[in-house]
Amino acid sequence: MSLTPVRRRTAAAALAATLLVPLAACSASDGTAKDADGSTASGSAGAAHRANLTVLAAASLTDVFKTAGAAYEKAHPGTKLTFSFAGSQELVAQVSQGSPADVLVTADAKSMDKVRADTGTPAIIAKNRLVIATGEGNPLKVDELKDLADPKLKVVLAAPEVPAGKYSQQILDKQKITVKPVSQEPSVRAVLSKVELGEADAGLVYKTDAASAADKVDAVEIPDAQNAVAQYPAATLKDSENTEAAAAFVAWLSSPEGQKILQDAGFQKP
Repeated sequence: MSLTPVRRRTAAAALAATLLVPLAACSASDGTAKDADGSTASGSAGAAHRANLTVLAAASLTDVFKTAGAAYEKAHPGTKLTFSFAGSQELVAQVSQGSPADVLVTADAKSMDKVRADTGTPAIIAKNRLVIATGEGNPLKVDELKDLADPKLKVVLAAPEVPAGKYSQQILDKQKITVKPVSQEPSVRAVLSKVELGEADAGLVYKTDAASAADKVDAVEIPDAQNAVAQYPAATLKDSENTEAAAAFVAWLSSPEGQKILQDAGFQKP
């Protein structure tokens, strides 16, 4: 017998709690959203409704979503956003297990498709491309993809089940380049961290990840003809207790203000 949404939420609450990254609480909003019992809350003029949204987002969105979240809360007083960042495969597992959340944003369409029954219609909010991250100053002179095949080079990649890992293997296979990574990480941010700490000489990460650590790593561009395009779909979750507020945030990500924040961080237009 399958669990009801309420029982699924209770069972998964502990799993989600350790990953949540809350933004500062804000004041009230003039918007409407559904209460826990499913009714729509709306007040008289000047009355406020508080919507607390939990957003499950791909690890590569960590920095930009903190910026976007602060901007959204400022523009929508009373709405509080709490982010849980992880590899897309981990986020999908959380949704499948009934983790209480309102919005899901993954780094590829295939991950989103795995929970199609649990989401509304996804919207692509941004695109990204891979670069080779090296130590600051690129001390080992890594200039192109084929250099990653050097057995003397310590290369780290995202694991195959992670979108960044899938994209990495895709472009390496296309160029017939064999790389034996010293480790395969659970998220693209973990790959970046290995390079930042000097535990790896190079790694394949998104352009925006390398830009977020520009003072610690160098980014070697990969030509478009050899690269892969990462897409970021965003969708509301059907079990959300704040469906209207969740839909409003997803829509805002495609708005001029949301797009400016994403593109200023190096993400490409959808």
